[in-house]
Amino acid sequence: MNEFTDQMNQTIRLESPPRRIVSLVPSQTELLHYLGLEDEVVGITKFCIHPKEWHENKARIGGTKAVNLEKVLLLNPDLIIGNKEENTKEDIEMLKSVAPVWMSDIYDLSDAILMLREIGNMLGKSELTNALITEILSEFSKLDEFVETSSLKGKSALYFIWNDPGFVAGKSTFIDGMLSQCGLKNATRETRYPEVPLSSDGYRVQPDFVFLSSEPFPFEEKHIESFQKRYPNSKIVLVDGEMFSWYGSRLKDAPKYFQQLLESLV
Repeated sequence: MNEFTDQMNQTIRLESPPRRIVSLVPSQTELLHYLGLEDEVVGITKFCIHPKEWHENKARIGGTKAVNLEKVLLLNPDLIIGNKEENTKEDIEMLKSVAPVWMSDIYDLSDAILMLREIGNMLGKSELTNALITEILSEFSKLDEFVETSSLKGKSALYFIWNDPGFVAGKSTFIDGMLSQCGLKNATRETRYPEVPLSSDGYRVQPDFVFLSSEPFPFEEKHIESFQKRYPNSKIVLVDGEMFSWYGSRLKDAPKYFQQLLESLV
């Protein structure tokens, strides 16, 4: 019997290495694929779009915030992996009656690194995750060097995740952590995901940049004009939401994307 403590300080017990895993979070599903757990992962959510072959062929157990208990039961999992923000407390408590549930709780890069290390330990993939962590930290170190000499350091950005009603990523979010890694200051002081009035008068904050994310709302070129009217002094930019909010193996690619983005803003 092995014991593991998750990022919500809950202890789970596994009698043997997991052979039937259900993943409730897209970025963590992508990580499990990176770790080569093709056979072990038996269930994912409908939002777990990467890798494409898993999305098409793995059993789907509902959404991140609407898990179908019956579908999970049919899969007979011996481990469920979720996240405090992505999944509801009600679903997680329900799922604990089915199998051990390991939860991540991630607000910044250090939290993500801890998640990678702990999942690697739990699933017998420490060598792979340690190599991944080394690569991620090396890439972010290069980004740090770039940011230190960038003229954009300290500039403000407002990051929209939804349109009409307009919601932005505030403090105490992983997106805020990634903005900080880019040397940018979050234009809102509110926490979590506050609503921003999308009136013709605009928001009371006029940031240097307004980022329109590709997810969860799929902002496109057609949305730029209306935001430019609300924020006449800001540069409106479409950004890759997965790079800003996916905290699994994708982190190894995020710093290069961030540097390219920053270079395009100058």
